[in-house]
Amino acid sequence: MKTILNTSNLSIGYKSRKGNVVIAQDLNLTFDSGKLIALIGANGIGKSTLLRTITGIQSPLAGNVYLNDKSISKYKPLDLAQNLSLVLTEKLPPSNLSVFELVALGRQPYTNWVGTLTPEDIVKVNEALALTQIEHLASKRHFEISDGQLQKVLIARALAQDTPLIILDEPTTHLDLLHKVSLFKLLKKLTQETQKCILFSTHDIDLAIQLSDEMIIMTPEMVVQDEPCNLISKGSFNALFKDEHIVFDAEKGKFIVN
Repeated sequence: MKTILNTSNLSIGYKSRKGNVVIAQDLNLTFDSGKLIALIGANGIGKSTLLRTITGIQSPLAGNVYLNDKSISKYKPLDLAQNLSLVLTEKLPPSNLSVFELVALGRQPYTNWVGTLTPEDIVKVNEALALTQIEHLASKRHFEISDGQLQKVLIARALAQDTPLIILDEPTTHLDLLHKVSLFKLLKKLTQETQKCILFSTHDIDLAIQLSDEMIIMTPEMVVQDEPCNLISKGSFNALFKDEHIVFDAEKGKFIVN
């Protein structure tokens, strides 16, 4: 097991005219190879800010983010793209790309300036299609497939990018329960088969508890990382929602409504 990314006394937030607005501080998080890690917290708590900061999109207010023992701020864009891939929930821009072509975009950090695919690139794309079990969609246009299928295509694109760390922002948004479970199981399988670390933010907490290796809980008072069973025994989920009608049942390992 290898530590791919870690934070040291990290403070996240944003700058305003009145000074720094701190969302969370003194974060010491670790992301190891072969781990599926879920990031959870109430709406507006700062999950996206944390993801933007650890991927180098946004500067930290204090502290450091290290990717393979090197400060993320020291990476050139191309080098960063070979070590970290990001899957956002934003809609794709209009295009006529096939699924194969869309997945092949993940090879951009490695192709020459005209974007020509080498035989090795094509192998990587086909491997990514096989790992996500979407080979049968390869020739379809990306606008011809379902939301659940498209999410797998975007994950395949990240796999084709061949980075040790994949970060997904709300990958199960707009999916029904069947496709959410399918996607969670796919992410779990990928970490086991590829030994990549996959970090994803989600509101599907009950599923995350069942399938994640570790979870990061964000509340206004704390940010804590641990295995789900340890978080349950510590009572960490009780602080997630400030509502007397939503309580965490430690025995069942899920939230219930009073």
